[in-house]
Amino acid sequence: MQLSIDNVGKTYRGKVRGLDNFTLDLGPGVLGLLGPNGAGKSTLMRILATLTKPTQGRVTWNGTDIVKSPDALRNVLGYLPQDFGVYPNLSPQEFLEYIAAAKGIAARAARTRIDELLQLVNLSDVRKRPLGGFSGGMRQRVGIAEALLNDPRLLIVDEPTAGLDPEERVRFRSLLSDLSGERIVILSTHIVSDVEATATRIALINRGKLVACDAPEALLRAVEGRVWEWMVTSDELAAVRQRYRVSATWRRSDGVRVRAVGAEPPTSAAQAMPPSLEDAYLMHIAADAAA
Repeated sequence: MQLSIDNVGKTYRGKVRGLDNFTLDLGPGVLGLLGPNGAGKSTLMRILATLTKPTQGRVTWNGTDIVKSPDALRNVLGYLPQDFGVYPNLSPQEFLEYIAAAKGIAARAARTRIDELLQLVNLSDVRKRPLGGFSGGMRQRVGIAEALLNDPRLLIVDEPTAGLDPEERVRFRSLLSDLSGERIVILSTHIVSDVEATATRIALINRGKLVACDAPEALLRAVEGRVWEWMVTSDELAAVRQRYRVSATWRRSDGVRVRAVGAEPPTSAAQAMPPSLEDAYLMHIAADAAA
């Protein structure tokens, strides 16, 4: 099972580049996709989901070009976009039955699968309530069930934990980890902790380009000895933010503790700290932006 992205680019009207010479090979596991807004994450996912065609390069699924033969991938694809629609008058049961029929899943098999998924996303007790009365987090769980309905080999999820409470977020992280051994999962999110908890590899995107792709441990090693913490006053904070790559701040009774990434200690009082994934992300994106 392999998904290959070979020199893929996407140019929109006005010569706006959504992706630029993007190359990546993926096998089973969870790929965490991180990047600032407008970096090209959604463009990449729409291309992989066969909703948008690239203007250069190609994507292959087990050697088959997905532009020339999209059904080869669509039959084994699960896709949860950030904004997905539901029919407000249908219940979760009815909605998933409708989607299963559209996917060509036999009625008996669909009923069994829907029962499993509603239990998995903790919606069994509201399976007959109209979706129009659901909260955002509950609708998100319906979307997760929809994406898993055909037991996909490639699962693409965009901000899947948005709107979920902490317990539901932990449940979904565990689900992704359980799924990753037998399929390719692509998780796009701005919540670094979600990626940190589930991803076997992390791809950093900026300005439509692949900045880095590696195991979390390797990304952390790249920033070792470059993370610093020190105290400043509230009045100094604005100037510190302008001068250094600040990843976090904490208000204390004696001032503000600052955490920043840099090759050299910002002051003699700064202490070297173990790096986090957020530090690694900040370092790579900032370095790319300055290039």
